[in-house]
Amino acid sequence: MSFVHLHVHTQYSILDGLSDIGTLFKRAREMGMPALAITDHGNMYGVKEFFKHAYDKKKNIGEDGKPIVKPIIGCEVYVTKHFDHTLKQKGYYHLILLAKNYEGYKNLIKIVSTGHIEGMYYKPRVSHEILEKYHDNLICCSACMAGEVPQAILSGDENAADAAIQWYKNLFGEDYYLEVMLHRSQTPDLPVYAQEDMQQLYAKQKQYTTEIFRLAEKHGVKVVATNDVHFVNRDDGPVHDRLICLTTNSYLSDEKRLRYTQQEYLKSEEEMTELFPEHPEVLANTLEVADKCENYKIDRPHVLPKFNIAQDFLADIDAQLLKYKDVIDCGRCDKEGNERGEEFCKSVAYLCHLTYLGAHKRYGDTLTAEQSERIDFELKTICKMGFPDYFLIVQDYIAASRNMGYMVGPGRGSAAGSVVAYCLGITNLDPIKYQLLFERFLNPDRISMPDIDVDFENLTAAHEYVEKTYNADHVSRVITFGTMAAKSAIKDVARVSQLPIDESNRLAKMVPDRLSEMVEKKYPFNPKLDELKPGFKVIEEDGKQFQKGREDEAVKITLENCYRLVPEFKEELANGTELNKEVLKYAQRLEGCIRQVGQHACATIIGRGNLTDYIPICLSKDKETGEDVWTSQYDGHYIEDVGMLKMDFLGLNTLSIIHQTLDYVKQTEGLDIDIEAIPIDDAETYKLYGRGDTTIVFQFESEGMKKWLQKLHPERFEDLIAMNALYRPGPMDYIPDFVDRKLGLKPIEYDLPEMSEFLDSTYGITVYQEQVMQLSQKLAGFTKGQADTLRKAMGKKQIDTLNSLKEVFMEGGRKNGHPEKTLDKIWKDWEKFAQYAFNKSHATCYAWVSYQTGWLKCHYPAEFMAANLSCNLDKADELKKIMDDSKAHNIKVLSPDVNESVERFTVVKRGEGRAIRFGMGGMKGFGSNIVSAIISEREKNGLFSGPENFVERLSDVVSRKSLEALIYAGAFDSFGYSRVQYFCPCDNGELYIDELARYGDNLRHDTMDAGASLFGDSEELKPVTPVMPAMPAEYDEMEYLQKEKEIVGMFISSHPLDRYAFEIENFTDKDLAVSDIPAVIAACEAEGVNRKITFAGIISAVSTKIAKSGTQGTIINIDDKSGKYELSLWGEDSLKFAPVIKERAMLLIEAEIKAKYRLRPEETAAGKKPPYVLKITNLALLGSIAENKLTGIDVYVDTSMLSKEFSKNLIKLLKANKGKVPFGIILSDRETGYHGLEMRSSKFAVGVTRELLDGFAALGLKYRVSKKRS
Repeated sequence: MSFVHLHVHTQYSILDGLSDIGTLFKRAREMGMPALAITDHGNMYGVKEFFKHAYDKKKNIGEDGKPIVKPIIGCEVYVTKHFDHTLKQKGYYHLILLAKNYEGYKNLIKIVSTGHIEGMYYKPRVSHEILEKYHDNLICCSACMAGEVPQAILSGDENAADAAIQWYKNLFGEDYYLEVMLHRSQTPDLPVYAQEDMQQLYAKQKQYTTEIFRLAEKHGVKVVATNDVHFVNRDDGPVHDRLICLTTNSYLSDEKRLRYTQQEYLKSEEEMTELFPEHPEVLANTLEVADKCENYKIDRPHVLPKFNIAQDFLADIDAQLLKYKDVIDCGRCDKEGNERGEEFCKSVAYLCHLTYLGAHKRYGDTLTAEQSERIDFELKTICKMGFPDYFLIVQDYIAASRNMGYMVGPGRGSAAGSVVAYCLGITNLDPIKYQLLFERFLNPDRISMPDIDVDFENLTAAHEYVEKTYNADHVSRVITFGTMAAKSAIKDVARVSQLPIDESNRLAKMVPDRLSEMVEKKYPFNPKLDELKPGFKVIEEDGKQFQKGREDEAVKITLENCYRLVPEFKEELANGTELNKEVLKYAQRLEGCIRQVGQHACATIIGRGNLTDYIPICLSKDKETGEDVWTSQYDGHYIEDVGMLKMDFLGLNTLSIIHQTLDYVKQTEGLDIDIEAIPIDDAETYKLYGRGDTTIVFQFESEGMKKWLQKLHPERFEDLIAMNALYRPGPMDYIPDFVDRKLGLKPIEYDLPEMSEFLDSTYGITVYQEQVMQLSQKLAGFTKGQADTLRKAMGKKQIDTLNSLKEVFMEGGRKNGHPEKTLDKIWKDWEKFAQYAFNKSHATCYAWVSYQTGWLKCHYPAEFMAANLSCNLDKADELKKIMDDSKAHNIKVLSPDVNESVERFTVVKRGEGRAIRFGMGGMKGFGSNIVSAIISEREKNGLFSGPENFVERLSDVVSRKSLEALIYAGAFDSFGYSRVQYFCPCDNGELYIDELARYGDNLRHDTMDAGASLFGDSEELKPVTPVMPAMPAEYDEMEYLQKEKEIVGMFISSHPLDRYAFEIENFTDKDLAVSDIPAVIAACEAEGVNRKITFAGIISAVSTKIAKSGTQGTIINIDDKSGKYELSLWGEDSLKFAPVIKERAMLLIEAEIKAKYRLRPEETAAGKKPPYVLKITNLALLGSIAENKLTGIDVYVDTSMLSKEFSKNLIKLLKANKGKVPFGIILSDRETGYHGLEMRSSKFAVGVTRELLDGFAALGLKYRVSKKRS
């Protein structure tokens, strides 16, 4: 083989390259190529994955231990057409750079990083100056037609071509090569205009290729042949064509769109030879380049940042080194025996010093033997593994956040198992007290990077501190790559193929949320110990018994699996239109391609030096501030491999809520509460959990969780930890048994008495990974490291590891005198559950945060609700939920008020209780500058006396739009006028709001012009104050409520459904809210039962759809006070109910929840369950329900109430509310005890309206209704 591809784009040339790296290597091996380059556009995103495949021991490592296909690391960089790469000017050339060795790789990192950090302007550009600075150990090729030399040739400027060649030759010497490529399109059925484009491209390539050979000879520069590879195989061309349409936002049918020749694939040596038959040297020269490139690896040991130790400690460093010598000696050398050095020893000593200081603060002056031994073990393990600086840095930035006044979470993940972390203040829960394990965090038998995730209240402040303290160029975020998932791939290909949007959505919706299939399974079988699974048979192979059968197994959601297993897709691929089939075909080919880059939600790198000395860097936007921040070009899977330390910084809104609540309590009660010191045994708080009153209580909010809490009645913190761990898919099945054992409905049993030590807190049920680890040590003598290996193997189903560990477990258990059958049962139980078992350290920390929020809700509900509202201003659905919960606790949420509101929600006193005032910052489209101006003016000059006074004092900032928002939101209600009055005409016919806005404009102009006018202080010339119009006799209340909702995101003053409280009370499942419907459907599906439901709501949106069959459908968004739900009606139902389906219509909805389809017998036998759906059976306007469903309404009248005045008022009320519902009186006499005389009126029939019911209440009458039988 005498050819190597040196110009190759992978899918990391995002939305341009299609090549999968694994497939590239496979194809290169098939063709016998000795090496392969990666040269993505302007980045090194794919380099680590490229190396992973290059050094894949099973596929690409030969008998000599070297890669069969050698990796060549490169990049196609963008070089500016001017001398300064930082200038914001368009224009750049392409250039190929290849690293000859590790030093060249480091220089390539510098060049590529500089382009992103300093030269980003549409593309990451570098200048000649940067190339001069970092050119050592790099090979340079002149690139494609967009290169500097080809561009000069094509523009006819030979002098420029000569100058460019000479410049690069002078810089790179014999490592500079001119590059040629030829792409003669052979794509069949191309439109004429596309054929012409392809012919012109080929002509240009021929032109500059001919000149390249001439100039190469002139300047003594060698030439290499490349193919500008963008996809692997020839038949990938049409797939790549669709990818390019996505990139350029074009349709396949567009005439003037970017097209490739479809020759840009990984061609064989023979195919490349055919392109340059007269120049075989251009192929041979690629081998010369490949030979210049060494085999090297880029992975390296961890380069941990150095912590700056306090000077006062260093002043006495010799004594400290001696004091902690035992710990230091454990880690003086790394695992290879290399001395770690003096600075390392100092860090260990300082870590020990801070740990023991913290230990005495946490535990007191005298430590117990258990505490001392645990601290000593952990410090020695940390030292041995080489991580003292890691712990010092983490404790430093956590302490800094707390010192800035921000909350930090009590811990997250397995780090909470470390006593050292607890003593340093990294975590806030005692791992000894809660039996949390250090080895779950750091395995002493296996050196791996520690992973301490931290929740911050103010994420931005934490990042800024780290960048300032450890140098900004030592810190970066971590990149992520978003790929095309099944649904998005269908939609993307459908769009470029111009498939109608409804059809595109239909195809995408056929992708299920979960997918499974029946697969053959075989398990070892011991008749004495194992139960035979249903439907399985016992077989014998090689003298051993197995049980074999078919089981339902979840499979990954891919289009390949969907096409195989989903009936709708099978039908579509068999009988769908040709366009639909084509879309599905190419969607499958594009699925999994990288579509965009992003920033990891929490990962942050802190390095010892400038990160561009170690890894390539690009820029991304900080999610909090929007500013550019350094970001690694390698994603989180590979960062540790190249020696970088990744730390996870997470923002947790709950911490802001807790902090805000404490501030409100300080304002309202004058109390300073230490939330970390609240009693953990507060009975009232546990009663709150037991009632299921956990809306907006961290981690315990879901309806399913509430249901189990109501059954469990938790009484101790351990119950909350367990529920936090159990309430998730998988272990949720164990909750009933857990509850029954806690309540004494089932006995608490242990397979062996010794197990009670670790299972007592969870009533004999294995809930946590830590319990498996502890029991393996207790029962079978596992080491701490073995126990953690077992935990990991069970969680990840590492079968080989499990099989070997089972032998160790059984042997150790037998030695300890435990029966083999019992040990086998314990192991099988662990195998069954351990994959679901949860990290107790994490569950404990988050249960503590939950308890804090539960305690605050229990004891300071108004402040807690207000804090939740303030911290969720931009989340309309969340605000609704919190508002509803406030109402459920009789805490009124008041409309915004210019005389009382601030930016956030606040707690205000109302009589003996508390209310919450809506914050003006929560009003949509209302600028923070106006909010600030209102608050500032109010604080300086007192409350506003009316709308005119408000405008007079703020004429320079308010406009008609802002006035309208304030009025609709209710912020002017305290002035004593109805909102409708502001939109009524004044005497001159103009609306009052327009007059008010004009008044403000005139005041502003008057103020501006007064200084220049001789008559600026004349009363006659001052604007006239508008006069508020009278209240109209009638108006559309719904319109104003709707406007209120638009501004504040919800109905506050009242809700449109309030007027139908009677109908909702009497004709619906009154406890069923719209937001409950998904949970009710899920419950029906789980239990396999049908259910009829009736509920009410308002139509907020209506749309129509056409099914593939041509059937028309209507999609309705229905809202109530709890949220929204989407209903769909098809065919006759859509037409039947069309008269009542209108936006803002208030409906009574009758429906049935039932199976979507029947299963086949074999599916039922396999335990499959059909999906359940909501089927609408009737829709009716709420306003007509009473008349249609009532046979009468009767009022209870006592004889003591009878008088002429009473009769007069009752008759007046009945006449004002005439209708079709029969009216009657049930007469009684309190004095004699007589009751029950029922009299139906032959004269009066009524319409049951809110006015009628309010009238009954005003007369002191209670009523009874009679309903038609359904």
